[in-house]
Amino acid sequence: MHVILMGPQGSGKGTQAERLGPRLGLVHTSTGDLFRAAIAAETALGRRIKDAYDRGELIADEITTGLVEERLDEIARRRRLGEGVHGALFDGFPRNRVQAEALEAALLERRERINAVVQLQVPAEVLITRLAGRRVCEQCGAIYHVDTNPPRVPGVCDRCGGRVVQREDDTPAAIQRRLDTYFEQTEPLLAYYRDRGLVLTVCADRPIDAVTDAIIEALDRKRNAEPAA
Repeated sequence: MHVILMGPQGSGKGTQAERLGPRLGLVHTSTGDLFRAAIAAETALGRRIKDAYDRGELIADEITTGLVEERLDEIARRRRLGEGVHGALFDGFPRNRVQAEALEAALLERRERINAVVQLQVPAEVLITRLAGRRVCEQCGAIYHVDTNPPRVPGVCDRCGGRVVQREDDTPAAIQRRLDTYFEQTEPLLAYYRDRGLVLTVCADRPIDAVTDAIIEALDRKRNAEPAA
């Protein structure tokens, strides 16, 4: 079983992935985490990623899909060992049609497939409010929110005492540009998965627990509606 979580910045993909993974037996697979792990391990792909970062370039699709294939192999090994792992929960991947087709090919080689694509839907004005209120510690990277999760002492990180600031790209104008780019790039990808009958749309403008429950219910309905193998 493999599931893709899709949604713009501020829709709660990371939060939901952390909650859904253990409940569904899926391994949270974020390309950002894979990049950082490869760099830390100094693998061949990790060195290529670091070189791209150092040059300020985007990571090539072939590198990204290569790391994802390594994760799929790791999940298969864990499944064979009886660790209760059923598949991957993709967060932030694929980002375009090329990556989607590469993932499909990689899964076909393993006689596996994507079971569902969960689209987290949140009104744009809510996303802007969520992201504009985000604050980040300059030192350790801890994330806060001025309304829902402020630091105990304003401007001071609870974890390390570092300075808590608003990122330059978290201003409303910058957020709107990022959202415009996201929707422009993602709609063709959603269309690709809609054509395959895989997209489940879930309203994510409600409490976290309610969103988690709605995703699991949608996945259960889809699984129960599928013909027996």
